[in-house]
Amino acid sequence: MTTQRNSVPYGAKKAGAMREMAQSERLDFIAEGLTIILTSARGFWNAAEKLTDNPREASVLEGFAEEESAKALILLDLVRCPPSKVDGRIGRIVKNFYSHLARLIYAKAQSWRPVNVEQLQDYVDSERQGHYLEGGMSEYILPNWAIYSRESTLYADIEQHEDGVPQWSDPTLFSSLGIHTRPFALTLIEALDAVGVFSRAGLEAASDIWGTVDFRAKEHSGHVRDLTRQLAKRLEDEELVSESATQEHVRWFHQFWQMPMYNLDFTMIPASLDQLNADREAAYWSEVGYEHHGDY
Repeated sequence: MTTQRNSVPYGAKKAGAMREMAQSERLDFIAEGLTIILTSARGFWNAAEKLTDNPREASVLEGFAEEESAKALILLDLVRCPPSKVDGRIGRIVKNFYSHLARLIYAKAQSWRPVNVEQLQDYVDSERQGHYLEGGMSEYILPNWAIYSRESTLYADIEQHEDGVPQWSDPTLFSSLGIHTRPFALTLIEALDAVGVFSRAGLEAASDIWGTVDFRAKEHSGHVRDLTRQLAKRLEDEELVSESATQEHVRWFHQFWQMPMYNLDFTMIPASLDQLNADREAAYWSEVGYEHHGDY
């Protein structure tokens, strides 16, 4: 058997190539890509809106629109990263770009209101648990909801729960439970585009301004407000704001663009069955009262 010593470096999923680019070249490349991503996300959502009689298929397209939008936000965090730190972080950022879990959390995180980066990481941690407890008394062990709901809408599959009995998962039944709304992340990136952030000059401005602060731990929402105001002024001064921009676009730009997450961990946290059982028992006794523990 012949062992292949080196793989062919051609094909898709090559965002890592950006690490070899100079900063100016990388901004050129990202500016081109953001327009493509925005068009792709809009296309998925526009198609989803037409499938009123096909809720499962509409859910799939809505999910695609959300993840495409998240990819734009991840790239913008690469732009906002201090240039001197890019080399050390671009690997993680590229990994997030291709991770379904990271993209889903990125999209959801835009509506959160953390005090600082540390609290934001805590919020992210709660969304990246491999399994978690659910129910009034934490009696059920469930898989990571973001990934489970994505996969359960996309594919028919065989599942197994604590009773040990295999059962079929029907995506047409799962998707019928949801209500279709325009993805939050899509509305946000449309606003960022409208106010000029997606333009090449807008990316330059974002890099110059946001790159002055390294969001690592104690950096907080006050920094976000200040940097957003600075960027808004520069976008206006350089006449980069689109004529189609509305006050609603401006509001989204100021209120919902999350602090940079280039330094956060989005990888799945494996769950221990022993720990889940211990947590479940603790939740049970917390509910019924520890004073009755010896009665059972």
